[in-house]
Amino acid sequence: MIRRQIAAAPEATSLFGLLLVLAAWGQAQPSINSHEVHPDGSITLRFVDPAASKVLVHVDGLAKPLPMEKDKDGVWSTTTSPLPPQIYGYGFEADGESRLDPNNAAITPNLIYRSNMVLVHGSAPQLWEAQDVPHGLVHHHFYTSRIVQNLEGGQSDFYVYTPPGYDSKKSKKYPVLYLLHGWSDLANGWSEVGQANLILDNLIAQRRVRPMIVVMPLGYGDMKFVTSGDHVWDDDARVGRNVSLFSQALLTEILPRVEVDYRASKSRDDRAIAGLSMGGLESLTTGLTHSDKFGWVGGFSSALGHKEEEQLGAITGKTVNLHLLWIACGTEDDLITNNRHFITWLKITWLKSKDLPLTAVETPGMHNWMVWRDNLVHFAPLLFQKK
Repeated sequence: MIRRQIAAAPEATSLFGLLLVLAAWGQAQPSINSHEVHPDGSITLRFVDPAASKVLVHVDGLAKPLPMEKDKDGVWSTTTSPLPPQIYGYGFEADGESRLDPNNAAITPNLIYRSNMVLVHGSAPQLWEAQDVPHGLVHHHFYTSRIVQNLEGGQSDFYVYTPPGYDSKKSKKYPVLYLLHGWSDLANGWSEVGQANLILDNLIAQRRVRPMIVVMPLGYGDMKFVTSGDHVWDDDARVGRNVSLFSQALLTEILPRVEVDYRASKSRDDRAIAGLSMGGLESLTTGLTHSDKFGWVGGFSSALGHKEEEQLGAITGKTVNLHLLWIACGTEDDLITNNRHFITWLKITWLKSKDLPLTAVETPGMHNWMVWRDNLVHFAPLLFQKK
């Protein structure tokens, strides 16, 4: 994910507002092929701004923004090197101000940071692409929360993926993965950007995972934790409060409703929790402190380093009794040091008796969706497997 605020649209605090801004902006710009993908995997990116003196483009996975050159018609362009098959986020920067691509309707849903998306195909379809396989459904639910603070109208939401062949009238129970997004994301981050439903469809079709229900909630305990700016991460007390409130909402409001409305197993052996960044911190702390609820726990690029060890210090690997604790992070991620520290702490504190089935994974990559899609691809097949 490109971590840059779109300064041109400060009033667009909702997706609807953002679409209005883009519609007005697009009317003022000519239609161009702004994101042309070539057979070798390179992408030519174009942006129209005759008045700009300098334009850059930020592309997921590239360490530095690419400079663009302007032609006589005021169209700026650049071409990347050949890129591996992936969904890439990108955004323009014109004279220091961030801009979305008005000629690309594929936009990451986000409360603060938004970028466009472009797909680079490979020689074969990737697991996050739609393939000719049976597809599950994604359901959207709203509920009134008495726990989450500063929600507009007190209304929160969550998405539920049901696998192909799911029939609500039958008695079969399904295992459930609670899948959490990162800071600034919306509840649909994993389905719209992470392509979690397509990944599960394809893995199920390949018989690599058990058919499961996936619940993707809005992951804040206090909405001011995201609307106040990223300086909130400097305050460990605010971080802890946000995690605590969200954990309460998940366990007392979302989980019970899912188990009423869906054929979800109520066994902790059939429940998993995992998430990325903020959601990774929430997953690790909630899963490890409520192991009576979850038997499988995962953290992807988890936002660790906020005194979570004090909260977990009274727990032992033996009392947690997990089937799997899976912690992954990209080696180019700023959070890699905190993740390594946490893993070392676990090994010293909990693994003396080898009671905790810890898997630590490091992959190339930064703090973005390319890493997290790959994490889900490798984590999901490990879940709910009989020993």
